[in-house]
Amino acid sequence: MRSTGIRRTLVALGVGALTLTACGSDGDRAADGKTRITVNCMPPRSAEVDRRFFEEDVAAFERKNPDIDVVPHDAFPCQDPKTFDAKLAGGQMEDVFYTYFTDARHVVDIKQAADLTPYVKELKSYGTIQRQLRDVYTVDGRIYGVPRTGYSMGLVYHRQLFERAGLDPDRPPTTWPEVRAAAKRIAALGGGTVGYADYSAQNQGGWHFTAELYSRGGDVVTPDGKKAAVDSPEGRAVLRTLHDMRWTDGSMGGKQLLVINDVQQMMGAGKLGMYLAAPDNIPILVKEKGAEYEDLALAPMPGGRATLIGGDGYMFHRKASPEQIRAGLKWLDHMFLTPGDGFLGDYARAKKNDAPVGLPEPRLFTGAADARDQQVKESHANVPVENYQAFLDGNQDLEMRIEPPQAQQLYSVLDGVVSAVLTKEDADIDRLLEDASAKIDGILARG
Repeated sequence: MRSTGIRRTLVALGVGALTLTACGSDGDRAADGKTRITVNCMPPRSAEVDRRFFEEDVAAFERKNPDIDVVPHDAFPCQDPKTFDAKLAGGQMEDVFYTYFTDARHVVDIKQAADLTPYVKELKSYGTIQRQLRDVYTVDGRIYGVPRTGYSMGLVYHRQLFERAGLDPDRPPTTWPEVRAAAKRIAALGGGTVGYADYSAQNQGGWHFTAELYSRGGDVVTPDGKKAAVDSPEGRAVLRTLHDMRWTDGSMGGKQLLVINDVQQMMGAGKLGMYLAAPDNIPILVKEKGAEYEDLALAPMPGGRATLIGGDGYMFHRKASPEQIRAGLKWLDHMFLTPGDGFLGDYARAKKNDAPVGLPEPRLFTGAADARDQQVKESHANVPVENYQAFLDGNQDLEMRIEPPQAQQLYSVLDGVVSAVLTKEDADIDRLLEDASAKIDGILARG
């Protein structure tokens, strides 16, 4: 599952339900002899600042590469699950198209992605990208895509509520017992204040259950990906903690079946102490939900074992010509993969346009490239970067784990488990996990 759309500017990027013309099967040569590529995920016109940035960067790329014609398509979201497979099957996908990490293997399995292995050496930045992100698009030793952003889950918390509850905002909880204790103290402030909130609808409850399971060292499926692994001590611990916070402590509030917007509204209004999210939630809380940057902080995933990572990238149409692949790789380098520059990395431009600079993620690069990106980011920071230091420090000790196979289908099953625990005081946790395991086994067996 994606986070909120990994962006450090005003809104989540989005394009998926796009115009079905000028796509990969239309040919690679424009009338003037240029190599022509269609690309998606251009911000919609409603995202005025992001749209302008994108158009500026495409124009700059074409000036540097006069033999390449880039034809961007826009809409929202970047990848629409309702049309994605149909566009692939119908040959209507763009030459260079956006994917969530969770869909990369699927696109390869249905043979709709071009093999980039012979060309990736021409992508100057490829070797600087974090290996765990590159591996998402590597199948059986062949490379089928390029990461654009990555995120990891952590604990967003409200510093002012911590202080009011007598908690040290510079020492956030690092274990689930500490989260529970802090949530209880925050909820005791009264006035409708909730200590800890979690999602439990629209597959989002299953997504967070997975993150919480990872944090304790558990897993959703077995290592071979063929059987469920949720009926485990770790799975029961996740649900028991949620049950006890909800029903014994009363620290999760009475309203349940929440989704991301509900929780963000609570945090923005100063009525929520903590919830799990990625750093890209922070500008949304400020820009759209009424929070202040000074009041928001980020800690690593409690539990100390692992955290869930996600993100997005680009793949290439299976019929893309060698010239289009080379042109597309050059475009990716220019737009997204140059440290401290481009659509995601031009921090000076972002700051000038009142976009947040200094959030701890996305953090795509390693080595000298990462150092360069961080140096430029720090020099233009306009948010309280010290509020995220605990997250940066704590992440160094966590295993980074991607989402399970068939993620959305599995999340749908696990949604029911989480919602039952949060809405029924007498929920039978053992039975819920046993039933969920059987359903997950069926989904995995069908492939």
